[in-house]
Amino acid sequence: MTTAPGKGRVFLFLQGPHGPFFDALGAMLRRAGAQVWRVGFNAGDAAFWSDGAGYLPFRGTADDWPAHLAALLDAKRVTDIVLYGDTRPVHAAAVAAARARGLTVHVFEEGYLRPWWVTYERGGSNGNSRLMQMSVSEMEAALALSDPDAPLPPAHWGDTRQHVFYGALYHFFVLFRNGAYRGFRPHRALDVGQEFRLYLKRLLTMPVLRAERALATWRVRNGGFPYHLVLLQLEHDSAFQRHSPFASMAEFLELTLSSFARGAPPHHHLVVKDHPLEDGRVPVRRLMRRIARDHGILDRVHYVRGGKLAQLLSEARSAVTVNSTAGQQVLWRGIPLRCFGRAVYAKPEFVSDQPLPEFFRQARRPDLRAYREFRRYLLETSQVPGGFYSARGRRQLLRQVADMMLSPQDPYDALKAGTAAPRQQLRAVT
Repeated sequence: MTTAPGKGRVFLFLQGPHGPFFDALGAMLRRAGAQVWRVGFNAGDAAFWSDGAGYLPFRGTADDWPAHLAALLDAKRVTDIVLYGDTRPVHAAAVAAARARGLTVHVFEEGYLRPWWVTYERGGSNGNSRLMQMSVSEMEAALALSDPDAPLPPAHWGDTRQHVFYGALYHFFVLFRNGAYRGFRPHRALDVGQEFRLYLKRLLTMPVLRAERALATWRVRNGGFPYHLVLLQLEHDSAFQRHSPFASMAEFLELTLSSFARGAPPHHHLVVKDHPLEDGRVPVRRLMRRIARDHGILDRVHYVRGGKLAQLLSEARSAVTVNSTAGQQVLWRGIPLRCFGRAVYAKPEFVSDQPLPEFFRQARRPDLRAYREFRRYLLETSQVPGGFYSARGRRQLLRQVADMMLSPQDPYDALKAGTAAPRQQLRAVT
């Protein structure tokens, strides 16, 4: 009889993406023979976890957490910790505790190659990823064991509506059902009520925003002028907060627009594209207009709120970002890219280090061959097809990621050793 692959493993889940993904993943790991526990920090965590016997509510304060976690790791004999993002305070403390004890940390994040992939790594993600220390030549050597002509999963626009819906529902529970968790404090600057109202507003106004976005995109694409893209991020996102040199989005916009005014040819325009999930907590349009006016370029600067990037990238001259994963779409098309923060794709072969005015004046193109090898390496290792928020995306993700977690090797070592599972081939969805 085959031994269950999870036998002897004890997984402790912390906070996950909004919605039922962690619950479904925990159920699959239990079926594989592992023990699974979930720490809940608020009523939103509890609402999306169906196994009451495996639910461990934490009702203390942030100061209580490290000692509580240490006792929990001992009492449950935890071997693995599972979390979504590694920088929020409760997760950073858990990663430190796991390293001290030699435990395995499974980190989920949104895909480095969004929107139709999820990132799965061990130990850390984004600026804490193992990818930060790897060279392109190391990746090329590991790829010798894979098929360079194998078809890879197609990109597909993700599940933004479900993401917004689950975000609103999660914050509803925290706002109205959180009486048992009086020590809970969100890891972001806004309180739970403000977060809930922003998610709800975003959900209700999506049709209006879609029309506004379509009009703004049409004006840019039919304007007949050369243009450069500015790819914004969520100011409260961990990649911006922890892995960038800017304290605010206003600082980044000031640097970018002033550099454009000094360096770009006077007939060129600048298109500022907001993040698809920007909810208004940062007044980006107002900031952009004020800075553009101060530098005398208001008539050459355009604002597009979210939406699909491909429609604007097709004719862009270059792109600038802090460290957005959208930079990967730029590089895939061979378009020059300047980024300022720590990012897994910020390799010297394909990201420019020119001063920004010079970059806008005459940007250097990336080494497209090197970038395609990098992209193929990601797709052979840490990028798993599927998504957190739609039922179809979760089904696709679960087909592969549980086995990756149960493997003795992380995705990067598995490829190098020749033991990585074959990549799934997805049918393109339109």
